[in-house]
Amino acid sequence: MWRIVFYVLSVLALAAIAALAPWHPGALYALIVVVPLIGLGVYDVFSTHNVLSNYPVIGHIRYVMEFISPEIRQYFLEDDKSGRPFNRQQRDLIKSRGAGNAGTHPFGTEYDVDAEGFNFALHSISVKDVNDDCMRVTIGGPQCTKPYNSSRMNISAMSFGALSSNAVLAMNQGAKLGGFAQDTGEGGLTPYHLEYGADVIWEIGSGYFGCRTKEGRFNDAEFATKSNKDEIRMIEIKISQGAKPGHGGMLPASKVNKQIAQVREVPENEDCLSPASHPEFSTPRELMDFIVRLRKLCNGKPVGFKLCVGRRSEFMGICKAMLDTGVRPDFITIDGAEGGTGAAPIELSDNIGLTINEALPFVHSLLTGLDLRKDIRLIASGKVVSGFDMVMKIALGADVCNVARPMMFAVGCIQAMRCHTNTCPTGVATQDPKRARALNVDDRAQHVMRYHKNTISSFKELCGALGCSRPEDLGPDRIYRRASAGVAEAYDELFYYAREGEFLSGPVPKHWQHDWDIASVDRF
Repeated sequence: MWRIVFYVLSVLALAAIAALAPWHPGALYALIVVVPLIGLGVYDVFSTHNVLSNYPVIGHIRYVMEFISPEIRQYFLEDDKSGRPFNRQQRDLIKSRGAGNAGTHPFGTEYDVDAEGFNFALHSISVKDVNDDCMRVTIGGPQCTKPYNSSRMNISAMSFGALSSNAVLAMNQGAKLGGFAQDTGEGGLTPYHLEYGADVIWEIGSGYFGCRTKEGRFNDAEFATKSNKDEIRMIEIKISQGAKPGHGGMLPASKVNKQIAQVREVPENEDCLSPASHPEFSTPRELMDFIVRLRKLCNGKPVGFKLCVGRRSEFMGICKAMLDTGVRPDFITIDGAEGGTGAAPIELSDNIGLTINEALPFVHSLLTGLDLRKDIRLIASGKVVSGFDMVMKIALGADVCNVARPMMFAVGCIQAMRCHTNTCPTGVATQDPKRARALNVDDRAQHVMRYHKNTISSFKELCGALGCSRPEDLGPDRIYRRASAGVAEAYDELFYYAREGEFLSGPVPKHWQHDWDIASVDRF
């Protein structure tokens, strides 16, 4: 009933203003406000939108509040630990270290150390000095003729297209200054990845962007030309991605401008989709053949693959193919299901794939038990922010850590959660040149370099505090997780860790037996 009263009052107000207009010129200005509101109300009443049809004009207040609610939550309601996917303390730590500060915190921890799922490590009375040389590791097995001396922490896969050119440039310059590597992401190798001469990991996704034929198949000749550039240090075959396993890549049409289309060799202003699986291989054995093919084309540089672990039998099939063919990838990047992306179906991001802390023990133990681990480096990718995150991932089985979203924070990201809209407020995840120009490449490159330097320094200090003189001394027995009953258990008690070569002379663990029996080199 009150909505009818609103209209009656609006019409009476309009009539009164019209009657006063000849004697009071100011009344004309009131018409500028009243007439549009009445027009909007009439439009709302006859619209197909439920709320606006029932609550014309004032119903728009709901959508205004909904529009600004993410900012209200982030800036006024979230505490330092409640934000997702990265909380305020994590973001502030990255910002502080990027600015050149150590990242200190007063008055003690704010975490509930008795809460289920809390991770911690046990220190040693015998603190060790860790040599700077231990902060680098050689990647390249016995079949690699050009091994790469890698930092313990590198920039994870993020494509030009998802990121702006200035963001890629800032990361590339920062990687050059800090002596670490930048992964191109599946969007292809671009001039921005080569601008400052940083070490580059070229990721080859199922779309083969930058080295594809018109039919979308792999282009050997184009790959050979680009992969032999001096800046390209490693080749990574992307099988799946943590944030959207089983889906392939997706770049919205709004971001596929002329330059993106040229780099990726796809149509302009159309959604750029890469298939969920590779056209060049469909079995573990064929994956090994593809690794050999790429290694030959790039003249012996390290070649590996990245995946989010799903069905255990399929990864076991890959390991069986390594044994059967004798082919060894130089590295395997394990992407956790908690990883990030510019755009993905929410169900895939929320509910599919194995998290990094579950995947690492499985992969490391299986490779060790099959006597493959000594030839293959493991790279962990999935919400690595701090020195402790690095300690934990390397203790669980990794050799190197890759970071993506923290590097976005280092170049100015504020977690506005608008990566897929092309309206990133900081110029990081957009192809709008007006927005991207807000990102100062030279300044943000310094932040990237300092964040890396300070995080590596923290990692080194923590290794020594745990009584380890080198990262290789870290193990799952040093990391504890609080269980539901309040009792903490070491990760070597939570997960099975095999002895070297154990599965070659004996059975796999009983809880793996079924998956091992059905694993095949001729099918995924």
